[in-house]
Amino acid sequence: MFFLTELGARLKEARLAKGHSLDDLQEITKIQKRYLIGIEEGNYSIMPGSFYVRAFIKQYAEAVGLDADQLFMDYRQDVPEVQKEEVAQSFSQSPSRRRMASRTSSKTMEAMPKVIAGLFLIVIIVVSWTLMVQKTGKNPDTTDDTNKPFEYAQNNANKDQPKDVIDSTDEKDTETNNEPEVPIVEEPVVTQAISAGVVNGENTVYEVSGTDTLNIRLVVSGDTWLGIRDEATAGKRATEQITDRVYKAGEVVENDSTANAYARIRLGNSKVVKVFVNDVELTYAQDRTTQNIILKLVTEQQEQ
Repeated sequence: MFFLTELGARLKEARLAKGHSLDDLQEITKIQKRYLIGIEEGNYSIMPGSFYVRAFIKQYAEAVGLDADQLFMDYRQDVPEVQKEEVAQSFSQSPSRRRMASRTSSKTMEAMPKVIAGLFLIVIIVVSWTLMVQKTGKNPDTTDDTNKPFEYAQNNANKDQPKDVIDSTDEKDTETNNEPEVPIVEEPVVTQAISAGVVNGENTVYEVSGTDTLNIRLVVSGDTWLGIRDEATAGKRATEQITDRVYKAGEVVENDSTANAYARIRLGNSKVVKVFVNDVELTYAQDRTTQNIILKLVTEQQEQ
């Protein structure tokens, strides 16, 4: 049985003052409810490690309006220290790295049949060309055209034709050369557009138009909680497109949300994350550390 630590009691008091239940806090922070209970009770043994304990406490504090850095100083006896070995292990076990490695190997296996077929086709072409050259060398053309009066025949082609026929031919050539050229009309190039963003508390909604794809790339330069989810519908919670967890500096997260035409990006620390939409960097509409970036793909039918 576990009892509330001073830090856990302070966090729980702030949560109740905000009027949030544990279920509400789970939806806000995306931290599992059992971990939130463990933080309030000081039961850190159920968590993956000390690094995640500090990260979850920071998320909890920001969600209930407390200064996380000040809490760590005031209750440092209640917060475990992070070991360097644990940080290295957390980074090495990153699911995005395993997923990227497996994706690279699968693409290589898919491309192998195409490469083999291409090499086989090249061999067939080379062999055919070699046989054709050998056959041509054995059967040279015996007709000698060097003594044909080609220039004489060309220069006297119109000698026996009536003058009016020659003039008519020259006029037709002149008319053909004087025909106006038809201008080439180039179709306008449609470029991608991202709206300025509509702010509603932690949420900012951006509409992406002028394109039929929604490829997202997140470049992380510092520790932050991060995740991508679908749109929540009535009676159904939003499902994850990218696993919610703490990401480290140097990690790059890529996801194709075209099929969903929607993506909700949860940023625990937006200061250390750059968001790219179809390789175009997104400009944040609000200067907020913890915020949700919502991207909606607007098609041509919806615009009309």
